[in-house]
Parts: sequence; C-alpha cells; structure tokens
Amino acid sequence: MKKILRLLFSFTIFCSLFLSVTDSVAQSVGQFVVKGVVADEATKEGEQYATMKITPVANSTATAALAVTERDGGFSMTLKAAGRYRIMVNAMGKQPVVREFAVSVGHPQALLDTLYIKEATNVLGGVEIVAQKPLVKADIDKITYDIEEDPDSKTNNVLEMLRKVPMVTVDGDENIKVNGSAGFKVYVNGRPNNMMSKNPKDVLKSMPASSIKKIEVITNPGPKYDAEGVGGILNIVTVGKGIEGYSVTMNGGGGNTAADAGMYATVKQGKLTVSANYSYDYYDSRNRKSSNVYEFTGDPHTPSAYNRTQTGKSRSYNHTHSGGFEASYDIDTLRLVTASLGIWSNRSRSHNTYTTNAMSPLTAAPLYAYTNNGRSVNDYMYMDGSIDYQRLFKLPGRMLTLSYKLNGGTDNGDYNSAYDVMEVTDDWRAFMDRLRDERRDDDGRSMEHTLQVDYTTPIAKAHTLEMGVKYIFRDNRSNDDRYIRPDGTVGEYVFDDEYSTHYRHENDILAAYLGYGLKLGRLSGRLGVRYEHTFQKIKYALGVGENFSTDFDDVVPSVSLAYRINDAQSLRLGYNMRIYRPGIWSLNPYLDQTNPESLSQGNPNLVSEKNHNVQFTYNLFASRFSTSWTLRYSLTNNNITSVTTLVDDRTIESVKNPTGNLVNYTTYRNIGRTQMASLSGYLSWTVFRNTRLNLNLWGDYSDYDDRQSLHNYGWSGSMNGGVQQTLPKNWKLSLNFGGWTRSTGLQSKSDGNYYYSMTAQKSFLNNRLNFYMYANSFFQTEKHSKHTVTGENFLNRTDSSYNPCRFGLSVSWRIGELSSGVKKAERSIENDDVKSKK
Repeated sequence: MKKILRLLFSFTIFCSLFLSVTDSVAQSVGQFVVKGVVADEATKEGEQYATMKITPVANSTATAALAVTERDGGFSMTLKAAGRYRIMVNAMGKQPVVREFAVSVGHPQALLDTLYIKEATNVLGGVEIVAQKPLVKADIDKITYDIEEDPDSKTNNVLEMLRKVPMVTVDGDENIKVNGSAGFKVYVNGRPNNMMSKNPKDVLKSMPASSIKKIEVITNPGPKYDAEGVGGILNIVTVGKGIEGYSVTMNGGGGNTAADAGMYATVKQGKLTVSANYSYDYYDSRNRKSSNVYEFTGDPHTPSAYNRTQTGKSRSYNHTHSGGFEASYDIDTLRLVTASLGIWSNRSRSHNTYTTNAMSPLTAAPLYAYTNNGRSVNDYMYMDGSIDYQRLFKLPGRMLTLSYKLNGGTDNGDYNSAYDVMEVTDDWRAFMDRLRDERRDDDGRSMEHTLQVDYTTPIAKAHTLEMGVKYIFRDNRSNDDRYIRPDGTVGEYVFDDEYSTHYRHENDILAAYLGYGLKLGRLSGRLGVRYEHTFQKIKYALGVGENFSTDFDDVVPSVSLAYRINDAQSLRLGYNMRIYRPGIWSLNPYLDQTNPESLSQGNPNLVSEKNHNVQFTYNLFASRFSTSWTLRYSLTNNNITSVTTLVDDRTIESVKNPTGNLVNYTTYRNIGRTQMASLSGYLSWTVFRNTRLNLNLWGDYSDYDDRQSLHNYGWSGSMNGGVQQTLPKNWKLSLNFGGWTRSTGLQSKSDGNYYYSMTAQKSFLNNRLNFYMYANSFFQTEKHSKHTVTGENFLNRTDSSYNPCRFGLSVSWRIGELSSGVKKAERSIENDDVKSKK
C-alpha cells in the first residue's frame, strides 16, 4: 500500500509541474490571447462549430481575428495589439452573443466567462418552419443517442428508449444486447454500474426516460478504460441543467406475469443537487416445460453407454428491490464533488420436477429411471458507491480528477434436491447408488476497492494529452457447503466436508495509461497505451486444491482515426485490445455432482484472455434519415469458454464413489482460437412528420477452434426494429419486432426465433400523467428455445418452452418542476474487467 500511495503522490506532483509548463507554453503562442467557452443556454453543453469574430471597439468594420469553437465549445484566439475589443458569436439557429473585453501589456490574457447562446425566436409571419435536430451523432470512439430531443422520452421508460439506440437490441423478452453481445457493461455518467450490468432490464424499465439526457454506445474504448472487460459499453448520462426546483416521478403497473412500482426524485437547492430512486419488480415465470434428449453416438457396444430422455417443468418467483442516490456539490465554478450509492437485491424461489429414463443404445432396453424434485431459494445483494473530486482550470479542457470506488455484494443460495429411483438394472445399480438427497448452502462474497487519478490537458489547439494511474484491490470468496443423506430417506443431513469447498481469490491490480489526441480540421485521431500489473492469490480454506499465487503484466494499445466528410457524414477506423479476467464462477473448483450423469466445476488454472478488435465505421446522421454501418473483425487466441466431454467418471478427480461409467463433464478452458467477422447496421428514418422507422441489423461469421479435437463455425444474424406513430391528442402507438437465426458456439448450436410487441401511450396534464399499455407475442401460446451440444461420441438436445404472451398497464405521475440534474465528474472509475457470465 505504501508503494501505491507513493505512486499516487508522485503522479499528483507530476500533474502540478506539467500544468505549470503547459501554461507557459500556451501563453507564448501569441502576445495577446482571449479564451473562453461557448455553451448552449438550455443544456449547458459546449456549442461546437460556433463562429466568432473579433473587431476593435473603435472600428467595428475591421476584423482582428476569426475562429470556430472546438468540440467542447472552447476557443482560444490571438490578437496582434493591445486595446478594447468586441467579440461576436454566431451559431445556426441561435441568437448572436456580443461581449466586450480588453487586453494590455500588463494583462495579456482575457479569460471570458462562459458565453451562453440560446435558440433564435424570430418567426416569419405566415410561415411555419419545422426543423428536427439529429438524434444521433458519432464521435471517435462512440455513438450518442440524444434522449432529451426525442419526444417519446417524456412518456417512455429507459428500456423502451433503448430500442431506438444504434447497435442496441431489446428482444421480446426484454433481453438487451450491445454490439450483438449480451456481455456488455452498463455505466451511469461515466461510472460502471454493476447493478445495471447484472440485471439491466429490471432496473432500466423502472427509470423514466425524462431523467436521461443521452445514451452513449462506446464501441472502441480508449486507454482510460480498463484493459479488462467487454468491447461494448452502454453509458447512460442523466440530465444536468441549472435551474432550482424539484421533481418527483412515481410509476406502477402490472400484467399477467409481472408487477412493478418505482419512484425517481431530484431536488436542487443552491450548490447542492440530490437525486434518489427506488424500484420494486415482481415476476412469475409461470410453468416452464423442458425436454432433454441425450444420444450416445459412438460404438453402441461400448460398456456403460446409454441414451437418455428427460422431461420436466419448473416455476420461479422473483422479487427485486433497487435504489440509490446521487449528489453533487459545486464548491466553486472550477471545483466539483460528486457522490453516489446504489443497492440492488433479489430474492428468487423456484421448484422443479424432472423425470429421467435411460435405455441401451444397442437394444433400447430400459436401464434405469428416476425422478428428481428440486427447491431453491437464492438471495443476491449488490452495493456500489463512489466519490469523485473534479478540478477544472481556466484553460478550457484541462481537468484533474481524484476518485474512490467501493463495490461488493453477497450471493447466498439454499438448494435442495431429492431423488426417487423407480427402476434400475443390476449393471447400473452402483451408479444409481451415487444418488443422494442433497442440501447445498452457497455463500459467495465479493468486495472491491479502487483508487484512481486522471489528468487531461490540451496542448495548443490541435493536441490533447490524457494520463492516469489506478489501483484495484479485489477479494472474492465462495463457500459451498454440501449436506447429504441416502435418497428416499427422511433422516438428518450430514455435512460432507470432503466435497465441500471454501475458496478465496484475491487480485491486486496496478495500472497506468497515456493517451494522445489530435484534431486537424476534419481529421481527428487518438493513440493510447495502457500498462497493467496483476498480483493474483488463490487460497483453499476447505476442499481439494493447493494455494498458489502468480503475477503477470499486460501492455494494451489502442488507436482510432476519424474523418468528418461533412456535418452529417463521417468515417472511423479503430483498433483496440481487451483482456478478460475469469470470474469466480469459472474459477471455483467446487465439483457439482448433484446429478451423477452430468458433473461440472470451475478451473482455477484459467488465465486471462486477450481479444484483438479492428473495426471500420461509416456514419450518416441527418435530421430525417440516419444510418451507421460497421465492419468488424475480432481474434482471441485463448478464449475462456465452457467445454463438455464424455469421460469415465474415474478420470475426474474428487468424484465420490466412482463406478467407471461414462458421464458428461463440463468445465472451463482457455481454448485455442476464436475468430469473428461481422457487419452491423443501424437505420432511422422519419417517413412522415409523425412516423418513424428504426432498424438494428447484425450478421457475423464465427470460427471456434480449440486446436485439439473441437472445431465449429457458422453464420448468424439478427434484425430488430420498430415503427412509432404519433397520433392526435397525445396518443402514441409502437410496433416492435425482430428475429434471429441459428447461432454457433464451440460445441453448440441454438435455433433461431422471433418476437413482436405493441405498445400504446397516452399522456395527460402536459405530460405529467402517463399511461403505458403493452402486449407481447399476443398470437402465441407457446414459444420454444432449442439448443444442441455436440461432442465426441454424444449429442445433447434441449427444448425449453413457455407461454410468451404478456400484457399489462403502467401508470406514471410527475410532480414538481426541475430542469436540473446531479452534476457529474467528467472522469471517474470504470472497472469493466471481469468476463460476463451472460
């Protein structure tokens, strides 16, 4: 820890020295300089490409300087002589701003306050001009959807708005994918929000879209982002304006399978702004049916070979609570402190019944049959908190941020499984004797502390430098206690210390990054490198396994180039490398042998995978028609994936009472190579003034090769879209639809499917009272999800079915008036490191 503190202290001293040097360089560029920022009066965002003209006060016809504002609205202009000057700012559709200032030998710099520019209100008599601001814009590393400018944000929740965001899909079951992957991370105001990442659909559908300013899809993360984590980041930016007041939005609803209620409130008084939210969701999965057919495809004369069929049904009940608050305090115009805390908890109860029949692959004669009744209760809680201090400087674009983040949670489960053997042949009696009524108590805990320092500064007009250091301490613990008794008995459960596991996994991660940005006219670029050193410790307090520790280094480069063809079109080319550290669920060596036919465990010897991505993007974002197309190639040489093999149970270490029979054994491995080439597209078209169509398209070719015995490849594609129609008297109708083709994994193939839904919205009282009605898959009574796993000498087909028809009504009510939201530090801690379980 002392080494870390010395590193942070040294970096802070370096920032101070660097600040002094760059100030001197900036002042030497011109003898007299005027600097400032042009910002939109309503949104407080920097006004890009505003034109500025400086004239002497004594001679308004003479031009002393001309310039255009940068991306953040900042400007710096040089003058040849001392004197009094007048600056005029113009932007399309805005009212001009005029300000006088003076420079002299004693005061060669004029630092202007923020120049706020507002919408023009001039209207030509008898002529109505209707203009629509583009909802989507592209940057060098992300695409941004302007939620505030979309009229639907006044009545929709955030989950519904995601259907319109480029490269984001929401299917009929409200499952979200970013960039074609369910393994994305969710950030809020630049900070990772693990509660949303764990269960985004439940949290986002309780948030009113009116509380959101914009949603950013970050597809090419730069060096300031952790080298760990997925390539897709969904950053939700909440509103941030500057008017006093308060606002409270309450919502509630219900349907045939679910019920929800929530509250979102914001209050601003002086320099302090606070927002808070709470939501509750209940979901009943109803009766789900499943069938599993296992087929032995090797020599049918093989001893202990069998075919198996299994049928069952299950039902689960979920209660979810989430809440949190955010606060910001303006110490002065240059210093800001922000804090946040969020808690998410879920309790689920489930029960299931399965019947299994096995028969000989040679004669089809019965071998054994049994039933299994299972019950489980799972409690999950996650907490996420952070504090940020942001220091701005008089030079626009220069910023220093100090951040601390704490997050962690618990995952406790109580699982019960009881068996009833109905028949068994003599040859399989020993195998069936392995069945035990089992009760398993799982206690998982995680805690993470993060310290981070970030510094960014412009150098002259075209250059930007950013740097930072970071330390993460991560402690994951998993205790799995197993209690058994003979099947079919009612005696006491006995603790099985030989097959219980208490496991601890610690990581200390030190990181530093350096990034350089360049902007020359229409061309912009970014070059960055990140270095990370990881100390890893594995400890076994109970169970099979030896303690060990290791450390390793990673150097992660990234580069991006963007060219702005015109105000609406741009091209972008980028490369980045990402590393994915295995999660505790894939490392834990606990052997789950509840079902003696299918055993599974984690692999503590996993190493981080490294993923290389190259992508080329074309963007066209105009007021009525927008489109974006991305061609992408990714390569991973040691991808972490689950692998299932058919083996003699005597070859698996720690199997209780092995019999020599063949069983399916599933664990995690770093496979040899995974390649994927993909093309994704986004279309948004305002067909008529009140009719809009949007589409998200995806297609890819994937190749998986473990360079041993497994090799699989194939095409897949998906389409998700919607049509929104605004009707008179504040009625809005939407039709959402989509589908996907068969997808491929290392050993698996999943069949395609489709969905559709309709929504109707009606607002009253100036959008304060809103009704939202929905109906999903209303012509379907049963939906199937089919999945096939293939391995050497076996084929396993699963078919799950359920009733997808859902309908319901939600009501929201907003009181108060507020155009202010909690301010956010522009840089904060972003831990997107552990490979998602999704």
